[in-house]
Amino acid sequence: MGTGAGPVIPRGEGDDVTQTYSKDAGGSAGWVITLCWIAVILDGFDLVVLGALIPTLTNPAAPFMTPAEATFASTIGLVGMTIGALSIGAATDRIGRRRALIWAVAAFSILTALCGLAQTPAQLSLFRFLAGVGLGGCLPTAIAMVTEFSRGKAGRASTQVMTGYHVGAVATALLGLVLLPMTGWRGMFFAGALPGLVVVPLMLRHLAESPAYLLASGRRAEAEAVARAHGITLAEPAADVPKASIRTLFEGGFLRTTLAIWVTSFMGLLLVYALNSWLPALMVAADYGLERGLWLLLLLNAGAICGLLVAGQVGDRIGLRTAAIIWFAAGAVLLALLSWKMPVGLLYPVVFLTGCFVFSAQVLVYAFTASRFPAAVRATAIGMSAGVGRLGAIAGPLIGGTLVSMGIGHPWGFYVFAVVGMIAALAMSVTTARSS
Repeated sequence: MGTGAGPVIPRGEGDDVTQTYSKDAGGSAGWVITLCWIAVILDGFDLVVLGALIPTLTNPAAPFMTPAEATFASTIGLVGMTIGALSIGAATDRIGRRRALIWAVAAFSILTALCGLAQTPAQLSLFRFLAGVGLGGCLPTAIAMVTEFSRGKAGRASTQVMTGYHVGAVATALLGLVLLPMTGWRGMFFAGALPGLVVVPLMLRHLAESPAYLLASGRRAEAEAVARAHGITLAEPAADVPKASIRTLFEGGFLRTTLAIWVTSFMGLLLVYALNSWLPALMVAADYGLERGLWLLLLLNAGAICGLLVAGQVGDRIGLRTAAIIWFAAGAVLLALLSWKMPVGLLYPVVFLTGCFVFSAQVLVYAFTASRFPAAVRATAIGMSAGVGRLGAIAGPLIGGTLVSMGIGHPWGFYVFAVVGMIAALAMSVTTARSS
């Protein structure tokens, strides 16, 4: 180990790199974490932007598209993100974390700008799909990068970076209040493209490549150069570290954990997207009123940000797997409570706590996945988890919409979501902390 280095971070299960950090390494690692956080903000933008624009796009006075076409555009964007997460996550382990993240951000930003130039509903849907493919690669790559530069605090680093998801969602909703009256719906897409176009040059200059990826690729000299720049001391990679391959996720004792993580991710993102899409309608069905329902949606996402800041630290203390089980179980209990008509003074804290637990539970799954799998297939594992989870993101709004259209959104919607949360907790409980 280098002279004067800081404390050694214990080797995680499957890691092929032992890291020690010097006292002045924080600045370089800070660039990596900050740039990854900005990339995740783009995911938050995409979460709410089309929902915020649909009333304008389908305005009967001057419609750009019909409600059915808007629904298709929204769904096809999620399909693109699913494909992006499933494919780019694996590509990340082959072409490098840095290159994959830069290309993903650049592609999403350019295609989002093209959404603002669309002349027909078909063009808008096509650009949304292609932008989704690019954006789908951001999250798994960002989490894989942050995990490797996190000084052994994978839970806290991952959840802090994922606050960008909800910061982006809240900021986009607020931005719509300002921009829509001035620029119309096209200006919102241009505003969504701008952060990515600004951050790509910063990534080219400041984003380091993963030393673990470089070692796994046989590029030890480059890995050592990156390690020196970040105060990291590298050990020889273990001889049995697997090459990047989806098949690895089903071998060497990983099969049960891989399948359990997929089930958990599906259920977790089902809850996130269903609640973000239908909470106001569910609250209207409970006679709380539309205005209060919108404020509760904002409160739900505010709770998510607070929950993320706490969840990672708890996960690093008691174990990410244990924390995720507790978080999903607590979220299920809170969702069941929301099925009861309660005084407003009690409703607000319950909704806030629901956001704290439900939304941060899924991020704990990503953090656990990052720490559970070897560095050589880390982004592949996260990408597959995110990709399967995107199927839940598609299913969630469909389930919520079906229940609301049947007139049983309240209370049965919350009963259904509570069961989903418990299934996620049970699935997480069958994962293994170590390979067999």
